[in-house]
Parts: sequence; structure tokens; C-alpha cells
Amino acid sequence: MRGTAQLPASKSESNRALILQALAGGGQLDNLSDANDTQLMQRLLADATTEVVDAEDAGTVMRFLTAYLAVTNRHALLTGTARAQERPIAVLVDALRQLGADIAYEKTEGYPPLRLRGWKPVETDKQAADEPIELKVRGDISSQYISALLMVGPMLPNGLRLWLTGKVGSRPYIRMTMALMQHFGGQCRDLGTALEARAGRYQPADYTIESDWSAASYWYAMVALAPAGSHLTLPGLRRYSWQGDQAIVDIMAQLGVSTEYLADGVRLMQTTPSAGFTQDFSDCPDLAQTVAVVAAALNVPVLMTGLESLRIKETDRIFALQTELANFGAFLTEETEGFFRVSTENFHVSGQTVATYHDHRMAMAFAPLALRGPLTIDSPQVVRKSYPQFWVELEKAGFIM
Repeated sequence: MRGTAQLPASKSESNRALILQALAGGGQLDNLSDANDTQLMQRLLADATTEVVDAEDAGTVMRFLTAYLAVTNRHALLTGTARAQERPIAVLVDALRQLGADIAYEKTEGYPPLRLRGWKPVETDKQAADEPIELKVRGDISSQYISALLMVGPMLPNGLRLWLTGKVGSRPYIRMTMALMQHFGGQCRDLGTALEARAGRYQPADYTIESDWSAASYWYAMVALAPAGSHLTLPGLRRYSWQGDQAIVDIMAQLGVSTEYLADGVRLMQTTPSAGFTQDFSDCPDLAQTVAVVAAALNVPVLMTGLESLRIKETDRIFALQTELANFGAFLTEETEGFFRVSTENFHVSGQTVATYHDHRMAMAFAPLALRGPLTIDSPQVVRKSYPQFWVELEKAGFIM
């Protein structure tokens, strides 16, 4: 395998930039992701009149729009797919209610659909002293809740201070949010146990979205499993990135892939895998499936932690991984609470069918196994969520569909 693979733009950056552009009232965004989630966000932000806002299966769209629609005083029903209605949102709704949002649950308490009925900012004694309103938020829930609150913080009369309790997961995504807020003129700072967004209007700004490191992880997997002598170039990635999934560089170095930074992108080259390692995925949970599959195929034992949020993704990703890996002779076993070990027993690829569970990352994480033998990916269209051209790029790289 040699050549260049084209990556989509970062969905995480794109969806945050679209919310901030809307709050700022303008600015030019270049290289927006063509992922369905981003295209959906664009459409929903552009339509300020519809009463029913359908976030489909997009977690960032559901969570970011909950805060955005509330703070902009929209009256609407925010809904999504059956799976989206199984993903909890009470932490975000409770916080927004404390800030002044009138939100009701249309069906099940704590879950979408949500009925948004306007906004009336609360007044506190601290506000009189020009101090931000303060909230406590669990740090071990999805960082998307925290990012949603932070982005609307400057729109509040006195701003917002979030006190994070417990272990904070996916902190790089929070840092990405704050960096983009600052790019659009927002004043925010990380105080360690607290995050602060000062009151003040955003300003229109231009921004070019970076290529997606999450999508790059699948090409790292392919280089790891490809014949000896393979190397690949991925354009549009930055050495100094705001994306937490740049962690794939160090993780895959232990699975036999080195990274050379270029003027515009990276070159991946094969090296020798390690004998095994422990990896905490708290800050990069979207990489877990990719790493588990590669480790199993290479028979490199990996102890994985920080997988808590995988239970509430597009599917229960831990269950999905355990089920599908078993078909290839590999196992993801919880040794002690929160610690999962990847192990292999006669790993083989011989025409198996991989179920994707309506999850784009299941499809793309298992696809590289085609380098070890024929296999079938069920419901391949799920990749449209984040990487619509994935199968096209695989064909360009020489895969036979």
C-alpha cells in the first residue's frame, strides 16, 4: 500500500465552528466536513423557522443545538432517531434550566425529544457583583455537554463558570472548544477544576477546518496491517492540532506505524510493533475500536481503560466490539472494573460478516482486516456520518469491493 489518501475535514471542529459562526453572526468557514452530521448541522442552523428540529443520529448536533436553541430563545421540538432518544441528556438539560431555559421532556424523563419553550436568564446575588453564574457539572459525562454549555456562556448576561466534579474525560475536546471560542472573540479560560466563559459578544471570523485525525486512524490501521514496505501520505493534518484524536500518533507507534510530519500532512511508515502496552482512552474514546481491532490482528496484548463513554455512543461500542472480535478469534475481556484486555486465540479472517450496529466507527475500524482476508461489512452506508468517501478512498488504494 502506497500513495495518498484523502481525509474528510474534522467533524468535531466543523460542528463547533458552525455553532460559533451562528452565535457570532458571520465569518467564512473553509474546508467544512462533508460528513452527514456537519451537513445536517448546517441545514438546521440555516432554518430558523421550522418547529420540529430533527438531529437524526448526530450526538453533537443534538447536544449543541439543545444549548444553542435555548439561548437564542427558539421555541421548537428537538428530536432524533430511536437510538438518539436512548442517549441521556439530563445533565445538559438540568444545567440549561438553571441558567434560564424552559425545556420539557416530550416522552421519557432525561431523554430526547425535548420541547424548548424559551429563555429567561436567571438573576443571582453574584450577578450583581458582575461575577459569572456558577454551575457544577460532572466531568465524567460526555464532553459534548460541557462544550455545549461553554459555547453559549458568553451569551449570558454575566457569563458562566463551570465547576467540574470527578474525573474529566475527553478534555482535548473541551480545549478544542475553548480555542475555537477564542478564535471567534470569546473570552474563556481553563482554571483546572473550573472552566470560565466571560460575558461578551462573539465576533465574525474566518477559519479553515483541519483534516480529521479520527478518520486518519483507519489509515494508520491499514498501514499497520499492510504488506511490508507499505507507506502512505495523509494531507491536511497539523502537527499542532486541537483534536484529541491526534493521540493516534503515539498509540500506533506502539503498533508498528511511525509518523513523519510534512508541510501539509503526515507520512505513515511501518516499524516494529511493541510486545504490548496499556492505553487510557479517556481523552480519545473514538480511537478505541480501531486500536482494539489492530491489536487483535497483530496479536499485541493491549490493556484498555477510559472506555466508560463507549456505552452511550451510537451503539454500546464495548458490546459491539466484544461480539464482532469474537468472530475472528479475538476477545475484549473486562479483567477488573474499567480495565479491558485485548487478546487473541487463533485470529483469522476468512469471509466473516461484520455487523455495524448503525455505527460508522464499527464499519471503518474493521474494514482494514480486509488486508488479512476477505470479509463483508454489513450496512456500509453508515460511514456517511463522518467519512462519506471512505469506500471510494479504499478503492483508490487498491481494495477490491
